[in-house]
Amino acid sequence: MEKKKSRWLFWVIVGCGSFVLAVATTVALLLYVLQDEGDSDFSFSSNKIGVIELSGVIFDSKSWIEQLQRFANNSSIKAIILRIDSPGGGVAASQEVYNEVLRIRREKRKIIVSSIGSVGASGAYYIACGTDKIVANAASITGSIGVIAEWVNYGELLKWAKLKSVVLKSSELKDAGSPVRELTDEEKKYLQNIIDDMYIQFVQVVAEGRKFDIERAKSFSDGRVYTGKDARAKKLIDEIGGFQDAIQITAKLAKITGEPHLVYPARERSGLIDLFFGGASRVFPFGAALPDQRIQFSYLWK
Repeated sequence: MEKKKSRWLFWVIVGCGSFVLAVATTVALLLYVLQDEGDSDFSFSSNKIGVIELSGVIFDSKSWIEQLQRFANNSSIKAIILRIDSPGGGVAASQEVYNEVLRIRREKRKIIVSSIGSVGASGAYYIACGTDKIVANAASITGSIGVIAEWVNYGELLKWAKLKSVVLKSSELKDAGSPVRELTDEEKKYLQNIIDDMYIQFVQVVAEGRKFDIERAKSFSDGRVYTGKDARAKKLIDEIGGFQDAIQITAKLAKITGEPHLVYPARERSGLIDLFFGGASRVFPFGAALPDQRIQFSYLWK
């Protein structure tokens, strides 16, 4: 009798465990699908505003572009706020996000507003110039319109270690900016021409976005930063205010009546393991990239 009772209890426990595991797996799969759709919000509200946090240095544009596209393709999202807290980043990466902002505004007819927190400078300001409105706090740091190119020269270290760099090249400028030697005059001129080209592209974006003529845009484009208060006086931003002010401004531009419902992108996951263990798989790196030795051309506030 006792043996039958123990066996029955065992199968009850196994059955309950299997049921719980099945439910957990189903929920995990559902969450995974919902995250893949790019919308973690379950509300049926028609007053939705998507919020994308553009923070940190901008070197890889892929994730931000994907977030923009998901909100752009979601008909329930009436407008998008870029919550910016970034000193800028790579030239091309900043341009790619900016171009996607313009595309969504033109093709999807969606309002996009920039809300600058502590800092929205250089490449981040470049992106903000593509939005319908720029809102910043009075003490926010913005501006830094310009280009910087930098790399580490460790030629003296090689000499100290009695190591010699060997380079075979097809032309004199193929290894311009080599980190193992000084720049030649020809290389300096060559690289400065590239920087000047990137700079005028930035100035043109500011002129178009802020409705300035080129000379007026250039007058603010010497690399210096401005507080939000100063930027407002120079018309580099539209309004002084925080995130809540940006929400109200966005709702008004998008003709949203009532309290807007904010939607944030779903947290990125690597796979189902992360859904169960909260991203623990990132603790185990399976590879590491070597430092990039190329010249970095950046729209970046240093």
